Amino acid sequence: MANKENVSSIYSSLSKYHNSSLTGAQRIPCKDNSAISSTPSGSLLMQRAITNTVKPTLRTPTAQNPPAPGRVPIEPDSAAALAQEESETMREFTINDFEIGRPLGKGKFGNVYLARLKESNYIVALKVLFKSHIEKDGVEHQLRREIEIQCHLSHPNILRLYNYFHDRKRVYLILEYAPRGELYKELQKHKRFDEKRTATYMEELADALQYCHSKKVIHRDIKPENLLMGLKGELKIADFGWSVHAPSLRRKTMCGTLDYLPPEMVEGRAHDEKVDHWCIGILCYELLVGHPPFESGSNMETYSRIVKVDLKFPPFMTEGSRDLISKLLRHNPSERLSMRGVMEHPWVKANSKRVLPPVFAEAVSS
Repeated sequence: MANKENVSSIYSSLSKYHNSSLTGAQRIPCKDNSAISSTPSGSLLMQRAITNTVKPTLRTPTAQNPPAPGRVPIEPDSAAALAQEESETMREFTINDFEIGRPLGKGKFGNVYLARLKESNYIVALKVLFKSHIEKDGVEHQLRREIEIQCHLSHPNILRLYNYFHDRKRVYLILEYAPRGELYKELQKHKRFDEKRTATYMEELADALQYCHSKKVIHRDIKPENLLMGLKGELKIADFGWSVHAPSLRRKTMCGTLDYLPPEMVEGRAHDEKVDHWCIGILCYELLVGHPPFESGSNMETYSRIVKVDLKFPPFMTEGSRDLISKLLRHNPSERLSMRGVMEHPWVKANSKRVLPPVFAEAVSS
């Protein structure tokens, strides 16, 4: 009975957070205060569709009036409308507000479906989580942390969490829809990517993670399975289940995926945002080669190779890609290349074909 009361308090505290914080705090301005970040699959208009209770009918961007890549300019009347929305009461959703389409993916705690908001016809991804599964594994606090962190992040390369609601049996997360699906499946299909595609992904991820770190958020689980692709093929960090908001940026919890664990986690030492720098180094290698650099026949051997940073490059890898990866996969976290350094690395600048402008181009390196 005590456990049930504890579980109920978790969802009650989420409801309190939902009512007090999601209306305004989820719209965090990017470095350029004259523009709100957006993507072809999620925009300021989408936020209005989710939060607006007065004007349910919204105009979708058309081919005749396309938005600038990655940005939706705020006109004077738009700014006034945004201010009005901030003062409106947050709408309470139920599953009856959506038309449910095909499944997009399955997970341990539930499924993700393509869905359409009936009032506005806006397309979203609806993540449906079963409370019984969450409670059985005791991850209520992890879910709460994921919601609280992701709803405050607004960046072209981070999947938006617009809102959430729950009923007696399920928790529903209303997410931005990424039309091109999972990076993991794309990598399985192609086995490995060329330098241009990989460098583009590195620039996008470095920009997104620099933004996260500026908000004192450490992701801690960057890997192909947690990355989706938007309409133009841009990467979107999609899973914040292992992320943490740590104002001190120091943690000592073992988490993440084995092949992507940095030495400090394997050795049980405190870690900070530099774990994300290690992870994108591992990711860069896997995208170019087809498997993680320290992959071995047993967990113990993998651990050993990670701690020793036993890094071996295949002959076909270029000097530029080797240099970038080597500068990220350093045993000493303080020696790892900064996110700014990744974006400005010669190999990345020579090969990246990124379409969206960097949001934190003038930010302090992290």
